[in-house]
Order: sequence, then C-alpha cells, then structure tokens
Amino acid sequence: MKLVHFHEAEIRVRYVETDQMGIVYHANYFAWMEVGRIEYCRAAGLRYRDLEANEGILLSVVEVGARYSAPARYDDLVIVKTWVREAKLRMVVFEYEIRNAETNQALVTGFTKHVFLGRDFKPRKLPEQYRSMFRTD
Repeated sequence: MKLVHFHEAEIRVRYVETDQMGIVYHANYFAWMEVGRIEYCRAAGLRYRDLEANEGILLSVVEVGARYSAPARYDDLVIVKTWVREAKLRMVVFEYEIRNAETNQALVTGFTKHVFLGRDFKPRKLPEQYRSMFRTD
C-alpha cells in the first residue's frame, strides 16, 4: 500500500444522469463519489473487492453530505477529486470536490463517512497492512 494524498477521476456526464431540466440529478453525485473513492483506493494499491474477499472487511456508509454550487450538464467532463479527511482504526471519512474539467468551476463538495465492518456486519479494526493507506491513528 502507498500513501496517496488525493486522486482525480474523470467522468463524462451521460444523458441518463440528467433530469428534465438537462442538469445532473443530485443523487448521481453520490455515485460519482463512489467512483472517486474506488479509484483513490486503486491508486493506493488496494482494490475494494480484494479487501472484501481476502480480509472480510466491508466499508459501510454511515453518513453523507453534499453542497451543490453549480450544475453539471449532459456531455460535460467532470473531475472527482478524492482524499481522506479523517481516519481511525474503525472508520474513515472521504472528502470530495467535483468540478467541471473544462472550466474548472466547482460544482459539488461533499463527504462520505464509512465504518469498517466484518462479514457479520459488526465493527472491525482495519487490518494493519492497510492503515498507512488511510493514515489511521
């Protein structure tokens, strides 16, 4: 595992992600945050599915938040910047900034808070070998 300060993922807005007004439906930003989170982990040398399959560790979302500043529209290219804001042995908080790739305009900022769970859905400590990736205390 390696320490990643942040990761940026590009997403092209699909027509299906827009509403009748031609702007991205608000809930789709949470799906893009998931893309950012998964790609952040991949850049750090960890695939989510390996953590689940090999270690039996699940990342359960327990809290989310978003602040919308400007809309994204069909066919816009957006950047999802992801980093770890806070991490403990049993939880991690990811922070996100979503912006228009062509204009650099900030669109959405947000966060997701996750608890590490075992296959029995009870809280677990993150295994030692992954702690540096999340900078846990």
